[in-house]
Amino acid sequence: MGEPSYIDWRFAATTGKKLHRGGPRLSAAEASDAVAELRDAACRAHDPVAQTAQLVTPDDIGAVRVVDRSAWVDVNIASLDGMIAPVVDKITAKRAAGPVARAITAKVSGGEVGGLMAFMSSKVLGQYDIAPGGTPSLLLVAPNIVQVERELDVDPHDFRLWVCLHEEAHRVQFTAVPWLREHVVSAARDLLVDMAPTPEEMATRVGEIAKRVPEAFKEGSMGLSDIFATPEQRTRMADLAAVMSLLEGHADVVMDDVGPQIVPSVETIRARFGDRRAGLGNIDKQLRRLMGLEAKMRQYRDGAAFVRGVQEKVGIDGFNVVWAAPGNLPTPAEIQRPQLWVERIHGSLFR
Repeated sequence: MGEPSYIDWRFAATTGKKLHRGGPRLSAAEASDAVAELRDAACRAHDPVAQTAQLVTPDDIGAVRVVDRSAWVDVNIASLDGMIAPVVDKITAKRAAGPVARAITAKVSGGEVGGLMAFMSSKVLGQYDIAPGGTPSLLLVAPNIVQVERELDVDPHDFRLWVCLHEEAHRVQFTAVPWLREHVVSAARDLLVDMAPTPEEMATRVGEIAKRVPEAFKEGSMGLSDIFATPEQRTRMADLAAVMSLLEGHADVVMDDVGPQIVPSVETIRARFGDRRAGLGNIDKQLRRLMGLEAKMRQYRDGAAFVRGVQEKVGIDGFNVVWAAPGNLPTPAEIQRPQLWVERIHGSLFR
């Protein structure tokens, strides 16, 4: 993390770690056992997930990192820095502000990013960090997993393995498909750069954003990103969202197929986890909508329906053609109507 420019990343990390909520109470022995079991669960999940997905991964698939909330903040701040560095360059180009003004702006922006990371750090159970500019790794957030398994009153051993199934599915996707990581990073980064205002556009854009903030709270929105986008940019956002729907839905389908084989209490876990999502309070729902997390839930649902719909028509081998090249990825329309993808990729035989 370099000298402060538009965002002071060090301050963002410090703020995020100061503001995040404390995790569940754990003895040293309980914490050590949870970390060891999560590492083991990730390893146990790999072969069933890869075999069910029928994807071949290299021998070196990267690290499993079992982290606390502070470490999660550090990792995601670094990834965010790597993703949006070109965005910051565009926003700050030709800026005439002096060093004091730059430092103040950087601190304010860093504080805002840190606050966002603090909120998110208590929500995420795990993720595959594609680490733009860094080394990808599988992250498992131990205190969040322990907290949720206690809230749901489910078997902790089964729940930890169940969580790992979904995250391991993402690791299999990105390691078995060599072009996928760079494709996602490039698409997201290019879109962010295009959406970022130049210094000359900044004042006008701030006024527009202030008027459109209520749109971000509407049901079906993509969150804050909706209020920044032009119609052309929204089309590109929809294309990227279709890819994310594929990834999330495929991971859910694989997890659901593997779960009954190796997680004895999977039906109880699924039911209680679903009830927990449905029982979110209004304030939490609004925050999730604002930050695009509601859209992520739609991605799980729509993507899973797409994967199931395609596999019913052409089987897993036919579905896996989706990973052959970027041009085989589904469009937004195809995510909603899997038959369109089948016809485009496999031809009229399957009409």
